[in-house]
Amino acid sequence: MSISPKTKTVLLSSLLISSTFFSQAHNVSEGYQKPTDPLVVQNLDNWQDLKFGLFMHWGTYSQWGIVESWSLCPEDESWTQRKPEHGKSYYEYVKNYENLQTTFNPVQFDPQKWADAVKKAGMKYVVFTTKHHDGFAMFDTQQSDYKITSSKTPFSKNPKADVTKEIFNTFRKEGLKIGAYFSKPDWHSDDYWWSYFPPKDRNVNYDPKKYPEKWNSFKNFTFNQLNELTSNYGKVDILWLDGGWVRPFNTIDPNVEWQRTIKVEQDIDMDKIGNMARKNQPGIIIVDRTVPGKWENYVTPEQAVPEHALSIPWESCITMGDSFSYVPNDNYKSSQKIIETLVKIISRGGNYLMNIAPGPNGDYDPVVYERLKEISGWMDQNQSAVFATRSVAPYHDGNFYYTQSKDGKTLNIFHLDEKTHYGSPSKLNFIIPENFKPKSLKVLGLKNKIQWKKSGNIIKAELPKERNQLKYSTVIQISE
Repeated sequence: MSISPKTKTVLLSSLLISSTFFSQAHNVSEGYQKPTDPLVVQNLDNWQDLKFGLFMHWGTYSQWGIVESWSLCPEDESWTQRKPEHGKSYYEYVKNYENLQTTFNPVQFDPQKWADAVKKAGMKYVVFTTKHHDGFAMFDTQQSDYKITSSKTPFSKNPKADVTKEIFNTFRKEGLKIGAYFSKPDWHSDDYWWSYFPPKDRNVNYDPKKYPEKWNSFKNFTFNQLNELTSNYGKVDILWLDGGWVRPFNTIDPNVEWQRTIKVEQDIDMDKIGNMARKNQPGIIIVDRTVPGKWENYVTPEQAVPEHALSIPWESCITMGDSFSYVPNDNYKSSQKIIETLVKIISRGGNYLMNIAPGPNGDYDPVVYERLKEISGWMDQNQSAVFATRSVAPYHDGNFYYTQSKDGKTLNIFHLDEKTHYGSPSKLNFIIPENFKPKSLKVLGLKNKIQWKKSGNIIKAELPKERNQLKYSTVIQISE
C-alpha cells in the first residue's frame, strides 16, 4: 500500500474519515474522469455489483512477520522501523532482507482452500500482490531473477511455484474476478534505486531528466513486466497499480503531505502501459491509484470508509487484522465488525476489499477461516440485499443503512447496533424514500410474516420472537 502506511499497523476504531480528507488524500473529487470505452464502462458497472473482494499481501517479508516492503525505505517513520536482529546497519539489513528469497518455501500453499473459504463468505473478486515495492515478483517474470520461480528460491521446485498463476487460475475457476496488484516503484531495481546513489526516501534516487537512459530502462522494465502479467496469466479483470509517487510531476497535489516529497519527474508513461493492457485484456479496469485522470477508473480509500456516499466508483481496502502483511498473533476483527463495515461501505456506494495476509508457510491463520465461516452464514441469508445493489438516499439514518436493487424496485434496510453482540429489537421504525411505494416487507432469515404499517415516509415494523436468531444485523427487504 502507499497512501497512508501508518494505518497498516493501527486498528482504526471508527473506520470513518471525512469526505474532505478523502478527496485530499486521493485527489479524486475534481479529477475523476469517467471512462469512455464502452467495454470498460460495462466492466466497471459489473464490478460495482461485486461489493466484496479479497486482497492478499504476500511475499518473502512474511517470514520475518514485518510490514510489507516498507522497512527497506530509508524514511524515518514508524512503519519503516528495522529490527536490529535483522541487520545492524541499513545496508546489512537490505542484504538480509533480499536474502529471504533463499529461504522462502511456503509448502502449505493451497489456493483451492482459500478460494473455497472466501467464495462461501461471499467474496466475488481477488486482488493479489504480484509485486510489491520491494521488487520481489510473485510471478514468473523474465525481467528479473528476484522472483519466486528463481532457482535461488526453494519454492521454485514446487509444481505450484508460480503462485500468481495458481491463484488466478483457481479463483477464476471458482467464478471470482481477477485483479493483479503491481507496484510501479521497484526498490530492488538498479534502474529505480540506482546503486550509484544511496536511496533517500521512497522515490527514485536520481533525477530521471538528468539520466534519461536510466529512467527509460526502468520504464521498459515496468512495461515488460506488466505486459507479462496481462498476456500470460489468463483473463485479468483489474490492473491495480500502487506506488502513486511514480507519476507525472504536474499531477502532484501540494496539499497532500506524502506528495510533497516527490521532487523529480517520475512519468512512467501510463498511456503506453494502459493501451498495452487494454490491447491484451480488452475492457480491463485500470486503477492507477491516487493519480487522477483516465487511468484511475475507481478510487481506493485505505483503512477507512468515507462518511458520505460518493458518486464515483470506489473501493475501501481494509485489513482483516491490523496489518496488510502477515504478523504473528495479529488482532483480527470480529465477524460483526466486518459485517458492519461491509454494510457501511455498500450503503455509500462502494466495494469492500478485505485484506487477508498468508503466512510464511503458505496458509492463513486459523482464525481467518473461523471468521470466513461466520461471515458465510450471514451471507447465505442476506446476499440479495448486498450484491448487485446501489446506494439510495437517505443512505444512512441513525442505525439504519440503505441499498436498493439496480432497477430501484427493491429497497434494503440494514439495522446495526454496534455493541459487542448484536440483538435485534422487537420494534423497528425507519424512514423510506418518499417516492417509494412498498407493497411487501420481509426480514431476511425469518420465516414468519412481519407486521408493519406505513405512515407518511415512515415504516413501523414489529418483529417476532424468532428475531433472536439473527446475528450481526437485521436486514429488511421491501418491494414495490
